[in-house]
This record gives sequence, C-alpha cells and structure tokens, in this order.
Amino acid sequence: MVMTILEAHVVPDRSEDLAHIYREGTSVIPPGIVETFLVRDSRDTTLYRIVTVWDSLEALEKMRATGVKPKGVQIFEAVGATPILTILDIVVHQRG
Repeated sequence: MVMTILEAHVVPDRSEDLAHIYREGTSVIPPGIVETFLVRDSRDTTLYRIVTVWDSLEALEKMRATGVKPKGVQIFEAVGATPILTILDIVVHQRG
C-alpha cells in the first residue's frame, strides 16, 4: 500500500467550503483507494491535508496516468489553494 498526502494552506474563510467540497468530491471513492481523510493541523489551522491510502503504487500510477487532474488537487484549487504532493510507502499497517 501507499499513502498520498496533499498539503495546502487554506484561508480561514474558505475552511467550511473546503469541508463541503471534500465531502461532495469523495462521496464515491474510486477503485484503488482504501480510505481518505481531510485533516487540519492542530497548531496551524490554515494547514490542511488530504491523506489517501491506496491499494498499491500501481493503483495510484494508473489514476495519475489518465491525465485527469486528481480529485484532491481539484478540491484544494476550488478554494484557491495550491497543494504539494507527498507519496509514502506504507511499511506497516495495523488497525485497533
């Protein structure tokens, strides 16, 4: 599995819009995605992240190869933010 993190600063008056657009944009989760979260930094409340867990690097690469702008990028851009992408390999995954 792999995890992507899209990170962007969002002006405070657009935070509710971001949450609403995220809910709408993720109401149907595409194949290859295990789970996704919209999170906010507890110290810098303008810093948001969309954290997505993918089945595999191949699933992520397949989505990126379509040439369609990723949904997470579209979500941030809809509130005037430009995200930065980080891709992480999940080494160990456990659930409580």
